Amino acid sequence: MKSEEKNIKRESIPTKNNSDIGSESPQNLVLDSISDGVITTGKDFRITFFNRAAEEITGYRREEAVGDLCSNLLKSDFCGDQCPLRNTFETGLPITNVRVNIRTRDDLRLPISVNTSLLKDSAGAVIGGVLLFRNLVTIEDLRDQLLGTQTFQSLVSRNAEMQEIFRILPDIAQSDCTVLIQGQSGSGKELVARAIHNLSSRSHGPFIVINCAALPETLLESELFGYKRGAFTDAHRDKPGRIVLAKGGTILLDEIGDMPLSLQVKLLRALQFGEIQPLGSTETLLVDVRIIAATNRDIKRMITQGQFRDDLYYRLNIINIELPPLSRRREDIPALIEHFIRRLNVKTRKKIVNVSGEVMERLMSYNFPGNVRELENCLEHSFVLCKEETIHLNHLPKYLTERLLDFETPPSAKPDYLSSSEETILRKMIEQYGGNRVAIANKLGIHRTTLWRKLKKYNLV
Repeated sequence: MKSEEKNIKRESIPTKNNSDIGSESPQNLVLDSISDGVITTGKDFRITFFNRAAEEITGYRREEAVGDLCSNLLKSDFCGDQCPLRNTFETGLPITNVRVNIRTRDDLRLPISVNTSLLKDSAGAVIGGVLLFRNLVTIEDLRDQLLGTQTFQSLVSRNAEMQEIFRILPDIAQSDCTVLIQGQSGSGKELVARAIHNLSSRSHGPFIVINCAALPETLLESELFGYKRGAFTDAHRDKPGRIVLAKGGTILLDEIGDMPLSLQVKLLRALQFGEIQPLGSTETLLVDVRIIAATNRDIKRMITQGQFRDDLYYRLNIINIELPPLSRRREDIPALIEHFIRRLNVKTRKKIVNVSGEVMERLMSYNFPGNVRELENCLEHSFVLCKEETIHLNHLPKYLTERLLDFETPPSAKPDYLSSSEETILRKMIEQYGGNRVAIANKLGIHRTTLWRKLKKYNLV
């Protein structure tokens, strides 16, 4: 941030109790004339100033904003411990060009670029913070058009299968029917469920996740359906179940394939009749909740083996979403790396810019059995060790640099083009794609660095 932005004085920023709110002082006219949003807060995070661009970007009027907590207004996905302004208060250091998502007054999800700095009075004492932000919609739309990448509700992909899912998610969200999301562990099932909730008419209600595989049967039943006082030894009071607590919102039943058969019957009744019966109760409760289920197991096979009820499966499977594993969407790895670097820079307060060509090639050729979650974990590991702007091979987890046999790309992700007829295939690709190396590398499922070496090998560059 420029020095003049960092040293905005208190007397030029109206506070909630200041009679100058909305007045056209020279200082305020300057702040209202710039295209970036400007928000100042006290050390309690309550807004003390809100310029005209902030009104246009967020949809809130200055009179509504001043005096409210910035987290209530912006509803950023970085509110809380990862808040850039909170980090600035704690460290005294400015934060620049951090991408976050906020919610507008019309409840639209909006990406913005944030800069933060301390707000000091004329004596140099910290009295609050300054947050400058810029609407990234136009910039990101242009970048995504150039790169063929689409970002949707925190999901990042340029893969055709994923972009088709992005296309239909708004329609699915508005339908309010049950959804079954299938995919390998770490492929983003919970993110898809959250996207459905955020896009639905239930977005103002709670979003509750319960892992059916993590709890024993008796505890899972009480967590889902609740219990009455005296239902068992330690039941000293009534406890509402998660399905009741999710009233008006959405509940995600993760790993639904691990739900015991006895509970599947009770869940089926909740889906069919919108009612549940808590443990120890003779009465039924009406519930208003949307149920989304997710699993990494083959439910159809489980039905033939008597491990899952077919009537529950067909009740859950009104809408089915199958997420491809990362090994089938290898073209997403560069965009995901960029996405996680931005997020981890905020979390760790570092300023890492990118990964080296060797790291990119290694990650592009790895099979990622843990999918997107494993990629994120690899980068978080690298952030711990990296003290530079670029992540190198020595920053990666050891298994990514030592067990080379794990980097053999499966045929489904990388066709058997590059074999004995390598040169012939490369010449055909060059002709087909007009020498576009990015397109050729994507088609072959290899990194551009690897492609360049192969082209050089046959004197094709």
